[in-house]
Amino acid sequence: MKESDIRKYAGLMQELGLTGLEITEDNHVVRLERNLSAPVTETIAVPEGAKPVVPEIKDYSSVTSPIVGVFYAAPAENAEPFVSVGDRVSKGTTLCIIEAMKLMNEITADEDGVIVEICVRNGQVVEYGTELFRLQKVAP
Repeated sequence: MKESDIRKYAGLMQELGLTGLEITEDNHVVRLERNLSAPVTETIAVPEGAKPVVPEIKDYSSVTSPIVGVFYAAPAENAEPFVSVGDRVSKGTTLCIIEAMKLMNEITADEDGVIVEICVRNGQVVEYGTELFRLQKVAP
């Protein structure tokens, strides 16, 4: 294999973010590997006079999954969902069900608020800590 071919493959590895590549050509095997343990730093040029990016203020709280399981928005297949975007909920209101090992676990609101986003779809497998809902806090 020519050095130019090896350089071409090395460039392709970097472009695609690969850490290893094995090429078989004419009964010869060449394996290329990259070590990504060294920290990568990137400098971004900011135009003069540009305003700094201000972090977004989070005006909602997240309801996350306390367990691994399957998310269900409604109590039955053809039933209306427990909540929809725009619904006002109170502390203790059932938001969804997560099925884990054939057990149906109701997930309830921890505080009063308005549902501003449903972050998962019905029937989706969720993990511990997956954001399920965004709940905007409301004044009492």
